[in-house]
Amino acid sequence: MFQFRDKEIARKVCNLIRKLSPKENIKFMHVCGTHEQVITKFGIRSLLPDNIEIIPGPGCPVCITPARDIDLAIELARRGKTIAIYGDMFRVPGSESSLFKEKARGRDIKIVYSIRDAVKFARDHRKKEVIFFSIGFETTAPTVASEILKSPPDNFTILTSHRIIPPAMESLLQLDEVEIKGWICPGHVATIIGVKAFRKFPEKYGMPTVIAGFEPLDVLFGILMLLKQLKENKPKAENEYSRVVREEGNVKAQKIMNEVFEVYDDIWRGIGEIPLSALKLKDKFSEWDAREKYDIKPKKSIDIPPGCSCHLVIVGKLKPEQCPMFGTKCTPSSPYGPCMVSTEGTCFIAYKYGSFQGGKL
Repeated sequence: MFQFRDKEIARKVCNLIRKLSPKENIKFMHVCGTHEQVITKFGIRSLLPDNIEIIPGPGCPVCITPARDIDLAIELARRGKTIAIYGDMFRVPGSESSLFKEKARGRDIKIVYSIRDAVKFARDHRKKEVIFFSIGFETTAPTVASEILKSPPDNFTILTSHRIIPPAMESLLQLDEVEIKGWICPGHVATIIGVKAFRKFPEKYGMPTVIAGFEPLDVLFGILMLLKQLKENKPKAENEYSRVVREEGNVKAQKIMNEVFEVYDDIWRGIGEIPLSALKLKDKFSEWDAREKYDIKPKKSIDIPPGCSCHLVIVGKLKPEQCPMFGTKCTPSSPYGPCMVSTEGTCFIAYKYGSFQGGKL
């Protein structure tokens, strides 16, 4: 699990965690699919005292992309457009279909590694109308904004479905049954928006907050830092991932993102509408907005299929294996709900590294 040197450090950190652990049960939440991968794959939860629970929140960008937006991409594909997507979006279900199923029916769906690949494809295939399905958190939005500022070809547009992490974190504090005592914040997102973006949680809500990296030791140190804040009753925003994350974040990336996008209210799959939690193209860039160019409007959609518990898993109310679909009707090879598709999806991770792969959960 750990290299020898790391194992010794981990043992010492775990001993400190046990010493600082309060008597009552406490829950810390993270909002990052990569954190969930590390926590589950390396058995981090098994190293913690029984009264400390680490619960995953809405940290998978694919999982929280509304079915409505997937339905729009499918409709555009059915109109003969070329839809360029990230690979982990390929099999995520919409209301009645997925882009994977549409490709099997002959629609032009192209998997790309980045928006730059999609733009290049559009330049090389001028007779095709190429639409990049632009999803993700603050981590991917600046790269999209950068390409828009370079004036892509006129046969290229984007279908935006970007979301912003801090407003979603705030919305979770209003939920019943999920009493969060501290945050493990996503290092990838913090690289862009900085430590400052998370200071509202200790200052406004009195919640311990730590930005953590993605090695097992990063996560353990993050938990230790949260416990120390609780013990001293001094909530603050601490930066465990200081080798990458800065107080102000990536100012250049923020400037580019803010130049191209504006913030507005929109829905998250499994959660509902969250104020000021999404990004859309500003009016001056509307020529690259697929919704505007093709005058396509959302129709009634089904975010969570009948019997699926993804909406409860996404907000930390339910563990994946507590869903009756898990491992039976819903598997990575035949996903029923959105959380079983992406490698960052909580159900996918639980299936791959949990009881189906040696019982680490």
